[in-house]
Amino acid sequence: MMNAIDKQLQQATNRYLPNLLITVIVLIIFVWSTSAVQLDNVTANGLSIAKNILLGLIQPDTELLFNLTTGGVLYLLLETMAIAFLGTIVGAVLAIPLAFLSASNIVPKPVAYVIRLLLIVIRTIPPIVYGLMFIRVTGQGPFTGVLTISLTSVGMLSKLYVDVIEDLDTSVLESMESIGCTTIEKIRYGILPQLSAMFMSIVIYRFDMNLRDAAILGLVGAGGIGAPLIFAMNAYRWSEVGSILIGLIVLILIVEVVSNKVRSKLVKG
Repeated sequence: MMNAIDKQLQQATNRYLPNLLITVIVLIIFVWSTSAVQLDNVTANGLSIAKNILLGLIQPDTELLFNLTTGGVLYLLLETMAIAFLGTIVGAVLAIPLAFLSASNIVPKPVAYVIRLLLIVIRTIPPIVYGLMFIRVTGQGPFTGVLTISLTSVGMLSKLYVDVIEDLDTSVLESMESIGCTTIEKIRYGILPQLSAMFMSIVIYRFDMNLRDAAILGLVGAGGIGAPLIFAMNAYRWSEVGSILIGLIVLILIVEVVSNKVRSKLVKG
């Protein structure tokens, strides 16, 4: 018993200097990062605008909030959700073959490394940059948002898919191979049953993230609720800003609750 205690004390002593060094480095980085905070730019006009934004949230434009026309908040929220949903589905489908091609336990390692490098490049570029690029090709509108969400989803979903694929129970595949199953049969009866629930959980999680991205993409003209939001802010119509933000908050909260329940059932499943 005493030997175990002495061993733990020795390990704690050995970790003291590395932990102290890491703490000092983090503090130095934190202090250096605070230099980016410039409070001199906060003026009385800025504080007044912040007050008006808060008043807009408290006193929203209810006519805009419950308007059922194409210019109302409800329709714009529906369009935003449609962009996120369709983009997620397209990205989820395209990510499946890329994930298998980048899984080192499925394909040769050189092939897996090349595909992983491609996916890293895709994930590196922010969604708003993709949106600006696609606008030049397809013009402004929801289709641009769908293309952007699809491409950004491919990069992240493929990475998460790979983690699941590489944790496969290979003993099942070996048993199926020993009884003469074909590759298609091994995928259909050995791989898909293990992956389907986790894949669905990952897709739902990504949809939750894409809903927020779809709202931001509207700021650059890629459809959805972002464009009316930026127009209202530029025109200082804070009651309209409040109604749009309230609708967006409610939509995201509903999707968050529903997606968490569905994902928990899939995982337990």
